[in-house]
Amino acid sequence: MAAATTAAPMDIDAAAPPVFKGKAPLPASAVKSSPWVEKYRPQSLADVAAHRDIVDTIDRLTDENRLPHLLLYGPPGTGKTSTILAVARKIYGAQYGNMILELNASDERGIGVVRQQIQDFASAHSLSFGAKPAVKLVLLDEADAMTKDAQFALRRVIEKYTRSTRFALICNHVNKIIPALQSRCTRFRFAPLDGTHVTERLQHIIKSEGLDVDEGGLTALVRLSSGDMRKALNILQSTHMASQQITEEAVYLCTGNPMPKDIEQIAFWLLNEPFSTSYKYISDMKMRKGLALIDIIREVTMFVFKIKMPSDVRVKLINDLADIEYRLTFACNDKLQLGALISTFTTARTALVASAD
Repeated sequence: MAAATTAAPMDIDAAAPPVFKGKAPLPASAVKSSPWVEKYRPQSLADVAAHRDIVDTIDRLTDENRLPHLLLYGPPGTGKTSTILAVARKIYGAQYGNMILELNASDERGIGVVRQQIQDFASAHSLSFGAKPAVKLVLLDEADAMTKDAQFALRRVIEKYTRSTRFALICNHVNKIIPALQSRCTRFRFAPLDGTHVTERLQHIIKSEGLDVDEGGLTALVRLSSGDMRKALNILQSTHMASQQITEEAVYLCTGNPMPKDIEQIAFWLLNEPFSTSYKYISDMKMRKGLALIDIIREVTMFVFKIKMPSDVRVKLINDLADIEYRLTFACNDKLQLGALISTFTTARTALVASAD
């Protein structure tokens, strides 16, 4: 009876060709025209840019054939998917396509997929010519997008097929994964990449592509990426297509972010000029350079932390800036919120004068 139940999933599994969700190694003909995010995706654990402690731990568990169920979480572009795909290539080699089932948020993620597609793959016996049958790998990218019912169903599937299958869950927000699933996995947090690691990887790609990037351009790329390697590569490629020489100004123009010198000028107006003058100058700069008010507020907020002022004034100023940013996310009127920004700094200036007296 048991043999009959396992035969059907084997037929289904064998009939379906391996499907890659955009993460498979690219053919040679597509490499030149491909996005650099995929072209320079790490193919082995040694190529992963950062998080050496996590990578070395997973590498050691793989070598000792003690790989547990994994839960990798953290911000986007920090190497979660690249790490687990490198692990899969190391374990399976040429059999990579047949031994891994990869699902991401673009696929149907309901309870039906867990009960059918995932369970069929996990229950199918893998053919191996070694001493021990190879363990299959189910990769659930963006697992925090799964419904609660699907996560509860997956909990039982993980328990049932632990002998033959390992599950790797990848997500940005671990709090959206139910505790029952978290307790069945070994958790690793991938923090935003350090600027040093982003710089090293970018220098490697710049050298490989033969790009003309000056020191200011490289610093701007690292700063705007905020520890997201994918974002850094996309900005680099976009700027290269727009300008042959990648400078600081070219990077900021391509992304639409305000330049540091513009933020310093805006901060000077906010802290020194009257309301009407500040409003006119900032409105003109916004119109001339195509800046978004929400980007200006975020950069000015970071600038406020560098200014020496009493802590109570700083706390009130940051709180008011946070309220303005919150309102802008709901598409409130830009002109009205610009007035609120200048009013906030006018109030802060009054408080600074009062504290000095």
